[in-house]
Amino acid sequence: MAARKTGKPAVSVLSLVAYGLLLAGGVLVLQWIEYAQFARFQPGGLLVSLLAALFLILGVWVGAQLFRKTAPSASAGNPQARATLGISDREFEVLELLAAGQSNKEIARTLGVSPNTVKTHVSRLLEKLDARRRTEAIQKARELHIVS
Repeated sequence: MAARKTGKPAVSVLSLVAYGLLLAGGVLVLQWIEYAQFARFQPGGLLVSLLAALFLILGVWVGAQLFRKTAPSASAGNPQARATLGISDREFEVLELLAAGQSNKEIARTLGVSPNTVKTHVSRLLEKLDARRRTEAIQKARELHIVS
C-alpha cells in the first residue's frame, strides 16, 4: 500500500521551536549552576578572571591608541607641483619635517628609518627642487605651496 500525503509535516514547526527553547533553557540553567558554584567556592579566581579581562581590554585599547597610524592630511601640499617634480609620499614627509626645522636624526627617529635613508631623501629633494641647500629647498617648496 502506498502512503497517503496529507500536506502536514510529521512534526510541526511550533513543536520544534518549543523543543529548541526547552533545550536552550536547560543549558542556561546548567551554566548558571556552574557559574554559581564557581563564584561560591572560588571567589578569588572569579575576581582575578574579571580583572584580567579588564586589563586585556584596556591593553588592547591603549595599544591601538599608541600605534595608530595617522592618515595623511587632506591638504597634502600642491599635488600638481608634487607630481610635476616627481616628489614621492615619503620625500614629501621628509620635506614637511625639514620645513618644521627637524634635523636628519630627528626626521629618522620620527619616520623610523636610518639617518642615511633621510640623507638620500634630502639629496633627491635637492635635485628635484633644483636647490643647493636645505633652506633653499624649503623656500622653493613654500613658493610652490608644497609645504606651508
